[in-house]
Amino acid sequence: MEKEKEFAIHQKVRVIAVPPYVKTAEPMPILRPPDAIALGEVGTVLDRRPGGYWGVRFAKGAFLMDAQYLEAAEDN
Repeated sequence: MEKEKEFAIHQKVRVIAVPPYVKTAEPMPILRPPDAIALGEVGTVLDRRPGGYWGVRFAKGAFLMDAQYLEAAEDN
């Protein structure tokens, strides 16, 4: 079994695969189409959520992302 990815709060992460849909990171999450985020887009980790999700802030807002769609982004 593969070890689950861990990220630090405020860490930069990159989208490595676009999920079929994304959920907003609001108290009442809303499903959004996958084009709300782009492949390769870099965001900032806000927090860890139940169910293995990460709250990540992107240009178009904050979304709940499963770790399988993210990787640590290198600081350039």
